[in-house]
Amino acid sequence: MTAQQKQGNLVGIITMIFLFGMISFVTNLAAPIGTIWKNNPDFASLGMLGNMMNFLAYLIMGIPAGKMLAKIGYKKSALVAIALGFLGIFVQFLSGKTGGAGFYVYLLGAFIAGFCVCILNTVVNPMLTILGGGGKKGNALLQFGGGFNSLMATITPIIVMALIGDAAKASIADVNPLLYIAMGVFVLAFIILLFVPIKEIHKTDNVVYEKSPWAFRHFVLGAIAIFCYVGVEVGIPAGLLYWLPEGAGVASATAGFVAGMYWLLMMVGRFLGSAVGSKVSSKAMMVFTTALATILIVAAIFIPKDILTSMPAFQSDESYVGFVITQVPVSALLLVLCGLCTSIMWGSIFNLATDGLGKYTPLASGIFMMMVVGGGVIPLVQEWIAGAAGWINSYWLIIAAILYMLFYSAVGSKNVNKDIKVD
Repeated sequence: MTAQQKQGNLVGIITMIFLFGMISFVTNLAAPIGTIWKNNPDFASLGMLGNMMNFLAYLIMGIPAGKMLAKIGYKKSALVAIALGFLGIFVQFLSGKTGGAGFYVYLLGAFIAGFCVCILNTVVNPMLTILGGGGKKGNALLQFGGGFNSLMATITPIIVMALIGDAAKASIADVNPLLYIAMGVFVLAFIILLFVPIKEIHKTDNVVYEKSPWAFRHFVLGAIAIFCYVGVEVGIPAGLLYWLPEGAGVASATAGFVAGMYWLLMMVGRFLGSAVGSKVSSKAMMVFTTALATILIVAAIFIPKDILTSMPAFQSDESYVGFVITQVPVSALLLVLCGLCTSIMWGSIFNLATDGLGKYTPLASGIFMMMVVGGGVIPLVQEWIAGAAGWINSYWLIIAAILYMLFYSAVGSKNVNKDIKVD
């Protein structure tokens, strides 16, 4: 490899890592912005609808994204995704300037942004592996990219809620500085990637599929588990953003920081999971973490909200702007700790559900991408439950989803279709 090629690869690697972060930024932008629209009486029960639109795009684009990758390659697919990301953020910016139609413009922007993150999720992982030359270096780049993804997930709700301040008085214009930065990053990433040479890998062998992944019971149950998992992963911190200000009297900026701590613990959990993954089976890890998460959330529901604990937080008001130690309900801390549990679930479910699929694994991956729509459906249903029974009681839905994942890992993940030819 020439010096010029190495330099081009380095630029491409840095670009892909930033896009890894943008996936998380775009995804985690919807829930905190929803707190602004929720204070409009016309949309009081629809704060999570933007989040739903973001994830609905996965249902529509999951399989087409894989086909796009096969037809036009990694680089062109990534460029399309980046362009859609810019458009989605720009439309959300316009929602603050369209008067009464603003909420619907915002939903359109969230939907377009969802297409971006779906395609990027399909592209960025293999591109990092290719740019890193595969093997251990490629895997190391993926881990680093995943860490940056978690970092962005941590700081996005913190920054957005700090910019919003008092959600009852806020407007989309309050988060414009963040939207400007996001659009700038997408433009810069597009320009850089346009001139970075990317080695494409094209599949040349003709594979005959006698069946489909749906013929495997453990995969079908695993697809449902992925639907539940993404809903749980998003629903826990999103519920905190709403419950803490509305049900516990905590400032919006503090609520954003607390929700950010959940994503921070997910990052910690991913590193811990990678350290023990070679020694502990996916099944054992799932059984343990789903059981622990259930205990934590049940305790959070039943512990009175006036029992408090100290947590670091960000304060943004007329008297002070900066970090403080504040009092929050113990229940909030227990929900935040669930981040350690959810951190390993995606990879564990994927491993269990694709075990023994052989040549059907790529097709299964496309279906899995579709099932990410659970991250929109479950939080939306959670919000409807909260409207009737309160936000803390809405976590019973999260418990039900986690219990299904516990059933899947303990019982439903067994491959009972070993008679199907997979090679």
